[in-house]
Amino acid sequence: MRRKDKEITEKTKIDSILKESRICRLGMVDGDRAYVVPVNFGYRNNSLYIHSASGGKKIELLKNSKGVTFQADIDTEIVSAEKACRFTMKYRSVMGYGRVVFLQTEENKREALNIIMEKYSGRRDWDFPDRELAKTVLIRIDIDEVSGKISGWKEEENP
Repeated sequence: MRRKDKEITEKTKIDSILKESRICRLGMVDGDRAYVVPVNFGYRNNSLYIHSASGGKKIELLKNSKGVTFQADIDTEIVSAEKACRFTMKYRSVMGYGRVVFLQTEENKREALNIIMEKYSGRRDWDFPDRELAKTVLIRIDIDEVSGKISGWKEEENP
């Protein structure tokens, strides 16, 4: 990271950003182009969890990929100024790289869905009908490398 003064190195702070963020953006390679898609996600034990229908470009690229990049942010705020070049943005963000694992067993798929649902609902005891579970693809992204960045906020501030 070029600006070491903005780097977040504490794992607890990186974990907090991933737990608080509402959207994660996944980056994949599509031939000679980048492909980025926003997804709802869950986070636990250094892994991201996403769900998907069984078809589409995202699934095609993930199946043919050994890795993925991801980005999530919180506390975003535009900071205006009198001069255009003085406009800036406050944020806390995380980005990283991980390996894609397609979950196969019903038990693993239910656990992944509960991790995702807990993030957005605060509840972890959901029932997932077998028919719906069978047609839903669940993916775990095991994080290999992660970094965090804070800009515009002081460490002690908690917006």
